Amino acid sequence: MKNSISTASRRSFLAGVAGIIAAPIVLRASRAEANSDSVTIVSYGGSYQEAHIKTISNPFTQETGIKVEYLPSPGLDKIKAMQLTGNVQIDIWTSDGPSTASGSKQGFWEKLDLSMFDLKDLTIQPAGDYVANEVFPGGVVWDPKKYGPGKHPASFAEFFNLAKFPGRRAMRPNPNLTLEIALLADGVAPKDIYPLDLDRAFKSLDRIKSNTVWPAGLPQSISYVQTGEVDFAINYSNRVKGTTEMGGGVPLAFSFEQNLIGVDAVAIVKGAPRKKNAMRLIAYMLKPEVQARFYDLVGLVPVSKKAATMLSPEARKWQPDFNNPNNVIVSNEYWADNLESVGLRFKEWIKT
Repeated sequence: MKNSISTASRRSFLAGVAGIIAAPIVLRASRAEANSDSVTIVSYGGSYQEAHIKTISNPFTQETGIKVEYLPSPGLDKIKAMQLTGNVQIDIWTSDGPSTASGSKQGFWEKLDLSMFDLKDLTIQPAGDYVANEVFPGGVVWDPKKYGPGKHPASFAEFFNLAKFPGRRAMRPNPNLTLEIALLADGVAPKDIYPLDLDRAFKSLDRIKSNTVWPAGLPQSISYVQTGEVDFAINYSNRVKGTTEMGGGVPLAFSFEQNLIGVDAVAIVKGAPRKKNAMRLIAYMLKPEVQARFYDLVGLVPVSKKAATMLSPEARKWQPDFNNPNNVIVSNEYWADNLESVGLRFKEWIKT
């Protein structure tokens, strides 16, 4: 059934976020709860952040008096450095499920106050120290005016087919999602993706490496396609939705023929100076009416059951088919155990 999270999919998500035991971390210095009327949150920037400000942070500030400050993602290595030096500057971490699950395993997050959530309304239950706030599909992006029907890749195998679809590519410089895509492109069946065959994945990536750039940010990747700097990219449906709206620049297209489906999650950084404010903002973000307001604008899938029923037909057009057998649901459980080691190998591979 399109536009809803199937029972099987829910089980997969739950399996991805369950069973992760936070390890203790040593802090050189502890911070007392700052008596502040603000809170800081990591953001992806671009149209996503603009929508976040409009539908979440501004109403939250009006309701609570707590101002929200956005910061670029520091990466897990910098979170670790902040905590080791006792200089934690971020309250709320936001990132994809694999990175957040890996941070959980390394003991980077505070325990959440689950009593502040309506657990029965959430399709994905919190892991104790982080909670999924949205579901996203990743897929192939192109300029439809430049590449008409049949002239662009639509699946990951076609994205890797330089003979049939020549041109430059853009992909995220992250091992999670990228290695799954490489294996799907090499013919691995979606049901057999995990555990990842790393040697086969890197060998598959070698085929397109000389034709691929690795922009750090999602907005930059979209901009590359709009300006023609690259011909095709891997990005998320909400980013492409933004290009089809007023002020979005060159309208792009997104393929739902094959998607990687993952979650984004939020957590409170251990040692955060404004922990109480952070907990209030996270709880606010998961309210049905807030989720409906935000995801109706950005086009991703809310984790609130009630919010899912409130979305407009236009927003539903940008949601993936959870029953498409070509799709793969990203395993947070796998990446919680492997992101650090595989990430080092991936960084070395990009450099060479």
